[in-house]
Amino acid sequence: MPPRALVITGPTACGKSALALELGSHAAVEIISADSAQVYLGMDIGTAKPRAEVRRWLPHHLIDIRDPSVSYSVAEFRQDVEGLVRQIDQRGKIAVIVGGSMLYLKALRDGIATLPKADPSIRRDIEQMATQYGWHQVHAELAQVDPAAASRIKPMDSQRLQRALEIYRLTGRTMTALHQAGAEPCSFPLTEIAIIPEDRRALHVAIKKRFEAMLADGLVAEVKALHKRQDLHPGLPAIKSVGYRQVWAYLSGETDYDTMVERAIAATRQLAKRQYTWLRSWQGIRVLPKPDIKQVLKTALSANILT
Repeated sequence: MPPRALVITGPTACGKSALALELGSHAAVEIISADSAQVYLGMDIGTAKPRAEVRRWLPHHLIDIRDPSVSYSVAEFRQDVEGLVRQIDQRGKIAVIVGGSMLYLKALRDGIATLPKADPSIRRDIEQMATQYGWHQVHAELAQVDPAAASRIKPMDSQRLQRALEIYRLTGRTMTALHQAGAEPCSFPLTEIAIIPEDRRALHVAIKKRFEAMLADGLVAEVKALHKRQDLHPGLPAIKSVGYRQVWAYLSGETDYDTMVERAIAATRQLAKRQYTWLRSWQGIRVLPKPDIKQVLKTALSANILT
């Protein structure tokens, strides 16, 4: 019998984490975080990381597993989740994968291709092009060879742009073609639930209130501790995380406090919009307009996840 796994996802601030905790009061579960920022140590407040006392009574995985100076890839996430789900199943519990990092969840569900390792010399060439002509020129070159990837990657997303063009220069094949040729779906069935609030305005209010609460809890001090480190910079995936990027810019003197707050809230709303777009195209996912433990339990029972 394959292992049991439930996915709870949705846009940021929709209540998915609280719903997963509530599920932990009804069934023997362990949580696997599908949040690309919760993996990093020292980034607690701005990632809405569950508190230590919560994690003591309900096991959480893929939290605090990387220093902010070290990136964590989609491929690593998929490999780690596959192993964790099987371990949790062997303990007689249910794995509940919770988060809104859609690239992570898509890779888990649909698979990812085996891509070539990074090539420092090619990366330097691309960086030199960007320095001389700008990342918009890099994006234009990518659009010529891999228009599908260019349509997904924004011109300011330097990390993903560089990787997509690097793959083409290394292999002569596009990242899109390699993904299509080599992706293998998840090795066990996933029962997927998405909380997709119908009232966007209410979600925007929740996003604003949550960020204000993070500031009150000490988010600026948290980012200041990271900012003081000599090995961290705004080009790292950890520091690019929504909220951290804007506070970092404030601490660097690039914006004032009020502008930082405004930009962080706006960026979080844009993140939610992108998550909505991902989820509305997702096939076979159970949609809930709000967190509803009864519906989650019903869905899990009908999928034979709970008995």
